[in-house]
Amino acid sequence: MTTNNTTNESEKPTQNIETEENVQSTATEEQVTDEEKTSDADKLAAAEEEIATLKDKYLRQVAEFDNYRKRTLKEKVELIQNGGEKVLSALLPVLDDLDRALDNINKSDDVATLKEGVELIIDKMYKTLASQGLKKMETIGQEFDTDFHEAVALIPATEEVQKNHVMDCVQAGYLLGEKVIRHAKVVVGQ
Repeated sequence: MTTNNTTNESEKPTQNIETEENVQSTATEEQVTDEEKTSDADKLAAAEEEIATLKDKYLRQVAEFDNYRKRTLKEKVELIQNGGEKVLSALLPVLDDLDRALDNINKSDDVATLKEGVELIIDKMYKTLASQGLKKMETIGQEFDTDFHEAVALIPATEEVQKNHVMDCVQAGYLLGEKVIRHAKVVVGQ
């Protein structure tokens, strides 16, 4: 029996040591858990603050872009409405000349002088439009090009050189800068 008691006694201290270790490890775990909770709370607060900052920046960017869009749309509308003002202002002197010509037609019987006056007005009109970038197309004798010409008739060519070339111009075509604003209506040799 003595042997059994010794064995039981030796087992008891081991159990006590294990219990003390369990208490210490549990205390350490609680400290770590508290630190983790504090650390997690700090991380969460920092993340929420960063989210709020980014959300504010995003909303400001959206508002800024919306203002930019509205401003450019307004400028575009103003440009369209006032874009013709320069051209119309340039044409007013030609309109004045036409009014004077009309008055003189009623007063004068000299057809040659009236014709010369109208030719001067037309020349002034072309110069005014040219100063605004309008240019009349030279078509007769040019090779037919669908980018600039619209064929309204085909006629037989008497010479080989005239084939696929403009023989006559029914209505003049115009360029504004490099852009065709009206195709020339032409008769093409076939």
